[in-house]
Amino acid sequence: MLRALATLPIALLLLGCGSKGSPTVGSTVSSSSSSTTTVKVNRTTTATAAAPGALQVEAAQTAAGDIPDNQVFVSYPGKRFTMKFPEGWVQLGGGATVTFRDKNNIVRVVLGRGPAPTVGSVRKGLTALAGVRISGASSKMRIGGSPAVKTTYVTSSKPSAVTGKRVSLTVDRYVLAKSGTQAVVDLGSPVGVDNVDAYRLMIESFRLR
Repeated sequence: MLRALATLPIALLLLGCGSKGSPTVGSTVSSSSSSTTTVKVNRTTTATAAAPGALQVEAAQTAAGDIPDNQVFVSYPGKRFTMKFPEGWVQLGGGATVTFRDKNNIVRVVLGRGPAPTVGSVRKGLTALAGVRISGASSKMRIGGSPAVKTTYVTSSKPSAVTGKRVSLTVDRYVLAKSGTQAVVDLGSPVGVDNVDAYRLMIESFRLR
């Protein structure tokens, strides 16, 4: 009887250590695993975010005319893409988002992760944007060896505080992809301005690195 009573505290001590230690370790592993999984999902969602918004201009901005036939073009030697653009245009941004503009003539390049585009995916992305009207059919092509889709859309600026007038912009959107990188190139001109030849030169010179 005395021997049994003597061994009882030891047994209880061992039982207590086992019941306290196991759940704690298991809980820690489970919590760490769950937290890590959540972070990975969030990062993936952010990296594959929706396409950029539509181009818009300010009604107060001075209207731009056609790009002249004798316009000189210079190269933008970016680390992630290269493209020719008109000499004298203002360059804004860098890296994943670069804009070139001259008054209301505006070209924007946005890079991100994404697959090769389809006509359906590009039109669906534009349809989801507020204040956008798709104009005409979309077409498939290749730019610098990369599959691409072209779609044209129209947007309007907010009314001028002075005149109440709006500036409508016609934009050719090209979406292309290479090695997991997707590029969205928007080339916009005020309605009535003819930049077809100049913008063709720009998009044909575009290369993803």
